[in-house]
Amino acid sequence: MEYIVDFGSVGMGDVARVGGKNASIGEMTAKLSAAGVRVPGGFATTADAYRAFLAQDGLGDKVRELLADVDGDDVVKLAERGRRVRELLLSTPLPERLRQELREAYGRMCAEAGGEVAVAVRSSATAEDLPEASFAGQQETYLNVCGVEAVEEAVRKVFASLFTDRAISYRLHHGFAHEEVALSAGVQRMARSDVGVSGVAFTIDTESGFDGAIFVTATYGLGELLVQGAVNPDEFYLAKRALRAGRPAVLSRKLGGKAEKMVYAPGGGVQRVPVPAADRRRFSLGDADLEELGRQLLAIEDHYGRPMDVEWVKDGEDGLIYIVQARPETVQSRSGRVLTRYRVKGGGEPLVVGRAVGAKVATGVVRVIERAAEMERVQPGDVLVTDMTDPDWEPVMKRAAAIVTNRGGRTCHAAIVARELGIPAVVGTGDATEVLADGSVVTVSCAEGEEGKVYAGRVEYDVQDIELDAMPELPVKIMMNVASPERAFAFAGIPNHGVGLARVEFIINNAVGVHPNALMAYPDVPEDVRAAIEERSAGYESPRAFFEEKLKEGIATIAAAFDPKPVIVRLSDFKSNEYAHLLGGQAYEPREENPMIGFRGASRYRSELFAEPFAAECRALKRVREEMGFTNVEVMIPFVRTVPELLAVLDVMAKHGLRRGENGLRVIMMCEVPSNAVLAEAFLEHVDGFSIGSNDLTQFTLALDRDSGLVADLFDERDPAVKALASRAMKACKQAGKYIGICGQGPSDHPDYAQWLVEEGIDSISLNPDTVLETWLFLAGERQAA
Repeated sequence: MEYIVDFGSVGMGDVARVGGKNASIGEMTAKLSAAGVRVPGGFATTADAYRAFLAQDGLGDKVRELLADVDGDDVVKLAERGRRVRELLLSTPLPERLRQELREAYGRMCAEAGGEVAVAVRSSATAEDLPEASFAGQQETYLNVCGVEAVEEAVRKVFASLFTDRAISYRLHHGFAHEEVALSAGVQRMARSDVGVSGVAFTIDTESGFDGAIFVTATYGLGELLVQGAVNPDEFYLAKRALRAGRPAVLSRKLGGKAEKMVYAPGGGVQRVPVPAADRRRFSLGDADLEELGRQLLAIEDHYGRPMDVEWVKDGEDGLIYIVQARPETVQSRSGRVLTRYRVKGGGEPLVVGRAVGAKVATGVVRVIERAAEMERVQPGDVLVTDMTDPDWEPVMKRAAAIVTNRGGRTCHAAIVARELGIPAVVGTGDATEVLADGSVVTVSCAEGEEGKVYAGRVEYDVQDIELDAMPELPVKIMMNVASPERAFAFAGIPNHGVGLARVEFIINNAVGVHPNALMAYPDVPEDVRAAIEERSAGYESPRAFFEEKLKEGIATIAAAFDPKPVIVRLSDFKSNEYAHLLGGQAYEPREENPMIGFRGASRYRSELFAEPFAAECRALKRVREEMGFTNVEVMIPFVRTVPELLAVLDVMAKHGLRRGENGLRVIMMCEVPSNAVLAEAFLEHVDGFSIGSNDLTQFTLALDRDSGLVADLFDERDPAVKALASRAMKACKQAGKYIGICGQGPSDHPDYAQWLVEEGIDSISLNPDTVLETWLFLAGERQAA
């Protein structure tokens, strides 16, 4: 009967001996070092040691008696009995044999290191980190523990933490008898993340379940503040396919606040200190570190054969990345092939916004809770609003319909619990506890992308369940119009044949927010513009690099989400009045009487006035295709008036590395000006096909300004003249053996128009994501009826 075992001598077959967490650490130590996974060394106490501790003086019987009539929903009795159990355990010494073995094991660690070693002492329950339940965070962890007496004390505290209020409640809620669960204490050498970086990573997107990307959060110092939700971390996505191919793999970066960090305290333990402003304005991890971390994460996922939730650190002294915990991801991995879609019908301006967790919508009464002692005020169906949560709040969190916090990122405690409970959460709002009035009714929406929103009152919303495996076959490809890279992973879960329109201008508007020429001219811009540019581009090498990187990130994210299906990226198509609304834009845009037919699309790309931004746009596309390997990206040129203009744009693109046919690049042209359809054969000699832009084709065929409400009643893509031009374009493409699709609003708004397009023989119909399923099923029904 062993009381202490080294990590390297245990594996996943030893969960009953050392708990899920320590078994996983042992598994990685023994089997994944050859794959480049680094795990700090250490040892674990066994379940036998814990049981020997409880066997002393009838301690186990006393614990059983105290908990016999505890109801997990009675938070008052739960708190009182939990406190008494912990006091019992903390007042009981460890068995002498266990104390001796602890001293010997810790002594060996110190001897190997050549001096006293700082360790983390973590709990590992024998029912923990199972695919069907995650006990993560239920027990305590003690950091920077130095000296054998301190290690002994920390082990005893870890044993007692099996009976924290949240741990007792969690076992009751999941049907585990208290005596069925034993505890192992893991004693692990600490990597120096106190002077480095730490974080949490998932080998699956935590919100959509998309499994082609890795989600990483990172902050300075020890990882405890991040897990608690006390800091807003940096966030990154990595493309798995690019990692496996040894290519640049960073899909996106989001700079977090990182206001505080946790570091070693003098004499042992930890303390919180502010992060210097300069460090807050830069990313805590560079691309090389992210990709090194990503490769370790892939090795872990491949070994376990399932999505994983991993805690990692970067040692600030040796510069290396280490894995300190790995457990199965337990929320998205349980999801089925039924897509539940929430769609908000209204709402207006949100009261507060933050990071969305859960992709759901809920309405309830606000309960602003400032201290754990007030938790009883939360009733079933309320919206819990607080600064941040920690594991002590879990007994009451399951009552809530939704959770809103001031602080925290998408891997904080509130976010993790919300996912497991299946409720929406908006985290990191900054001021929810001040803005949301206690007792008021609000609607919490996490169904509108990466940004979570809290609306006043009861907002109407729809809920729809779709059996994804039951979609009927169609004679046409159904593609999607995707504007927001942040929603691409979720949209990829909707049945589709790729992206027929990815809008670069949406990336410029939302991710950049500054006129491209102002970024190119920096620092020679007005002072207020310069300050705003510096704020927005924080973390990037320069404002110019910021523009190109943000374009690359947005395009790459959409490409990765739908890979290997085609993603047709339309080059930026802002009009001059729209560009003028961007920060600094007034200085660079002409004042046009009718911007709709002015300086836009192809005319902009061949102009010296837009030469530098367009060069950056081309470089971004080239890097996504050639450096990252997403050759599923195709390029679409909008608003081409004449064949010579098309040839001029193709020459500019080739000059910047985007040459049609090179590395399989297809170039599509928007068919949206009547001249495109009238001279279709001439245009098609130089491109690989057309995508009909029904909005502009209708506007220019019928001489309607689609921005004018005075003539809006005449706007209809189904007008015979518009259909005649669209039909001519389709026939020309068919005769030339070229691609023909449509990406305008028409088929999204009018299913009968979509049916007409199918009858005309169109190759693909690209729809707004919220109409894909409805139109798909309509077309299938019409086909069946025919």
